[in-house]
Amino acid sequence: MSTLDCLIAGGGAAGCYAAITAARRGRRVGIVEHNPKGELGKKLRITGKGRCNVTNNCDRDTLLANIPRNGRFLYSAFSACSPADVMGFFEALGVRLKTERGNRVFPVSDSAGEIVSALRQECRRLGVQVIPGQVTDLLLEDGCCRGLLVDGTAYEAESVLLATGGMSYPATGSTGDGYDIARRAGHTIVPPEPSLVPLVIREKQCRDMMGLSLRNVTLSLYDGGKCLFQELGEMLFTHFGVSGPLVLSASCHIPQIEPDRYTLSIDLKPGLTPEQMDLRLQRDFQLFQNRTLFNALSKLLPKGMIPAAIQLSGMDGNIRVNQITKAQRLAFGAFLKAFPLTVQGFRSISEAIITRGGVSVKEVSPKTMESKLLPGLFFAGELLDVDAYTGGFNLQIAFATGYAAGCSI
Repeated sequence: MSTLDCLIAGGGAAGCYAAITAARRGRRVGIVEHNPKGELGKKLRITGKGRCNVTNNCDRDTLLANIPRNGRFLYSAFSACSPADVMGFFEALGVRLKTERGNRVFPVSDSAGEIVSALRQECRRLGVQVIPGQVTDLLLEDGCCRGLLVDGTAYEAESVLLATGGMSYPATGSTGDGYDIARRAGHTIVPPEPSLVPLVIREKQCRDMMGLSLRNVTLSLYDGGKCLFQELGEMLFTHFGVSGPLVLSASCHIPQIEPDRYTLSIDLKPGLTPEQMDLRLQRDFQLFQNRTLFNALSKLLPKGMIPAAIQLSGMDGNIRVNQITKAQRLAFGAFLKAFPLTVQGFRSISEAIITRGGVSVKEVSPKTMESKLLPGLFFAGELLDVDAYTGGFNLQIAFATGYAAGCSI
């Protein structure tokens, strides 16, 4: 039996930030982590492709605009812990930061390991205890939460924070255990779904383009005739469909997946108007006037994309470009400005960057992150039903909710 002021289940971004916040206020803190040897920050190591997009260097209104659901719940947390506060926190620990395109903040070293090391070292300096093991339940006493049961051993504490993460990347420890613990405590769990996730596409040509990366294209997501998302950036073709930053962001705007309901449209040349696109085709066709269409697109499209573009457009790849009519040329130019793909579904939740859903925020105090149902129980991070678009916003949620809980516990 071990007694602490605060027990935190989960040593990820939210759990570590909360532990440091509480320990700096003189609290005796323990983190229970079920990764081997109690390894903290394992998921952080792979965020941002191993670079760790720490936060987004923007104001509170921009933060809230990048959270599609339950953004107002985070108003107080963001007021108390802004991106500038998070940046100052890590810089004070010796981590040099830089701001890149889209106000995305990364370590100058481009190493997520530096962020993880900073959190671990500060926890160690402050005397935060790391308890390896699996949390199986809460210890309840007189209607309050008073500790955790870890692999059959009771650990008492004045307050408990659940920061166990969602269900994305389960190999890093995010296995969804926290949902069951919170549910048994009486909390409503909004069904977890993948968010920021690759998309499965009906068109088999994606497999033929597997590994092809597109830069500076505009991706649009449609629900029938309604545009749900449109952004310029990068994407990637895979054996199952599409992935990459644009696709992950688009996936957040699909409220409920239904095969064939949603479509993607790729503007392969967003810098050209339809008229300019036609002039470009005319120039290329003049240059390669004796070639087939298949061989005349080498300057316009990536080589790996040419067969798919011809097939999906309905054009004859063996036609000589000097035989293509004006109507055919205009139609092909319009096709290249709206390359169509049909969404069949999400990839599995284990491939998602984050989880949508979780503990209902209606049952959690937005200022303290304390349960409204069970005094002494707090929540932070991805376990809560809050998620955001790509760009450092989700880590900012983790740090801000962790800070709010850390101050309160």
